[in-house]
Amino acid sequence: MHTTKPLPHYLVQRFHGWKATTFTENESWYRRLADDGQHPRAMLISCCDSRVHATSIFGAEQGEFFLHRNIANLVPPYTPDGAQHGTSAAIEYAVTVLKVAHIIVMGHSHCGGVAGCLDMCTGRAPELEKRESFVGRWMDILRPGYERVKHLPEAEQTTALEKEAVLISLKNLKTFPFVAADVDNGKMSIHGLWHDIGEGSIEEFIFKDDGFRKI
Repeated sequence: MHTTKPLPHYLVQRFHGWKATTFTENESWYRRLADDGQHPRAMLISCCDSRVHATSIFGAEQGEFFLHRNIANLVPPYTPDGAQHGTSAAIEYAVTVLKVAHIIVMGHSHCGGVAGCLDMCTGRAPELEKRESFVGRWMDILRPGYERVKHLPEAEQTTALEKEAVLISLKNLKTFPFVAADVDNGKMSIHGLWHDIGEGSIEEFIFKDDGFRKI
């Protein structure tokens, strides 16, 4: 019977380094976090991409963000069908239990999931069209966005679709009744960001201008 190997040694070394320095120097803070529970002010939905390090970008401490990551930072529409929905469950918990004041959706440049969606929609990725493709069916959420960017020059389509992923997620967030209610009564606000990895810049979607602007 095949057995898995132990945790890589370099990760074990890093853990011991963290425990001996960062944890030891701030032990009372970690004890307080453990005893008092979490009280994040914001939920941050970002991509699984290893290059996207949202807590570092915003200088966030432990306990500050309720983080959720998935392929292409997508929010599906509200679908109370009794099935298993990881992203929807995270949103429900953030809003109804943690009472976050903000939900932030952050897309990014060079997103592999968005590139896959573009390939799927243009017939270049038949494997993603298969019913059993988890990635393909997840990226179906973004298909309407492709219809809005397909007229653009090919070189511009990927970035435009990355931003569509943010916009579709913001729109879908509002289909959750508990999100819509908190937004309408001013208890919570939602925000859309797009992060350029190479430039280290962030663009924010400005609702009144219906467009993204660098911050």
